[in-house]
Amino acid sequence: MSEIKKLNPENIWRNFYHLTRVPRPSGHLEKVKQFLLDFAKEAGVEAFVDQADNIVMRKPASPGMENRKTVTLQAHMDMVPQKSPDSQHNFETDPIETWIDKEWVRAKNTTLGADNGIGVAAIMAVMEAKDLKHGPVEGLITADEETGMFGANDLPKGELQGDILLNLDSETWGNFVVGSAGGIDVTATRCYQEEPVAAGRTALKITIKGLKGGHSGLEIHEGRANANKLMARVLTKLIENCDAEVATWQGGNMRNAIPYKAEAVITLPESQIKKANGLLAELKAVLETEYRFVENQIELFSEPVETPKRQMAAEDRKTILNAIYGCHNGVLRMIPAIPTVVETSSNLAIVELEGGKASLKILARSSSETMKEYICETLKGTLSLAGFDIALSGSYQGWDPNTDSEILLLLQHLYKELFHEDAVVKVDHAGLECSIILGKYPHLDVVSMGPTIRSPHSTSERCLHETVEPFWRLLKKVLEEVPEKKK
Repeated sequence: MSEIKKLNPENIWRNFYHLTRVPRPSGHLEKVKQFLLDFAKEAGVEAFVDQADNIVMRKPASPGMENRKTVTLQAHMDMVPQKSPDSQHNFETDPIETWIDKEWVRAKNTTLGADNGIGVAAIMAVMEAKDLKHGPVEGLITADEETGMFGANDLPKGELQGDILLNLDSETWGNFVVGSAGGIDVTATRCYQEEPVAAGRTALKITIKGLKGGHSGLEIHEGRANANKLMARVLTKLIENCDAEVATWQGGNMRNAIPYKAEAVITLPESQIKKANGLLAELKAVLETEYRFVENQIELFSEPVETPKRQMAAEDRKTILNAIYGCHNGVLRMIPAIPTVVETSSNLAIVELEGGKASLKILARSSSETMKEYICETLKGTLSLAGFDIALSGSYQGWDPNTDSEILLLLQHLYKELFHEDAVVKVDHAGLECSIILGKYPHLDVVSMGPTIRSPHSTSERCLHETVEPFWRLLKKVLEEVPEKKK
């Protein structure tokens, strides 16, 4: 695991390695906050926890550079806790086990946490460095970005001192992100009637797993299978053909991750078990054909379990299953002016049906506020017809591009000077904290960048380690070349 400390640049990989030793799943950040405060004390820089549980670090300018604009370097400290089905990893206590797979750094059976640990490690490298030339530098390391951007949403006004914000949470090297989609959480709940399971019925647990999952913003356009949507299809077929009924259903565990696994317990006559298993084999073949260019490890199988005492009443089951079947998932529209970029999407992230209570959690995204409203109304229309109560929360606006940004123009110039090619300027469908921070600090000049990371929010998450060195070179250079404050 410590092999990553030998990668270049040593300062970033060393700091990232130390981060992997500290548990930091969203919602459980006490250990990483203390780790960062202890680091800052040892590095000799000011640091404190603000009222939103963010860590703020401040480092004075190098001698002779006091007149430069202040740069706020921003990343988030939490990580998405996803693991493979057979993993015993405990994200609240266990370190991440990293390994080097040729050009990639990966984790063993879990998310890697390069999203956004690499950004945090870069801030740490700047704060501890004694040989960098820079103006005043501020580090903002936010809390619980992955579960609702709570640290950014609760960031106090008047706390930041920066003129420029460099967000270090983008995931393709050579791209400068100057805009991102807004988002909103859609939670649908309702109660349902249960009925006793009749004598002579038995139970099977139906499992769908092995899907790629991934980031519901960055990878939603790839057409990856959603385990909850697949489960709706499978259960419908079992009900229609094998006299099955649904007892429980649990799929997905993170609002911003495409669900890669779902499990449901069904009851059915014992005489229908063989037919049900044959149908599952047929459906697996169908799904493998449909997703043959996208998914390569689809698993669909049953196993006997203890027969539950109660199951969903048939009428409620029909209504709820139809609603899930009809709930929009995936890309709704591309940006008309930029048809290669997703404008509006939704991710049916979590389904929980048990004990007479149904809960669905969906993350809707759009770079257009009116289309964000439209996708919400589309979801509400479908789900309210099925008797769900709908709650909208955690709304954040998109980040409007500023292609005339002074720091963007400087970054483009330095990138061309250092690497002899043009950088790509783009807008992301994934949500970034920049839009929320800009809402409180509208004077900031903002660009997002970072090394290449693929499949965040999944166990396939990996970082292309050869892109971290040029990322660090550019970050050092831009800190050295930051413009002077206007008099």
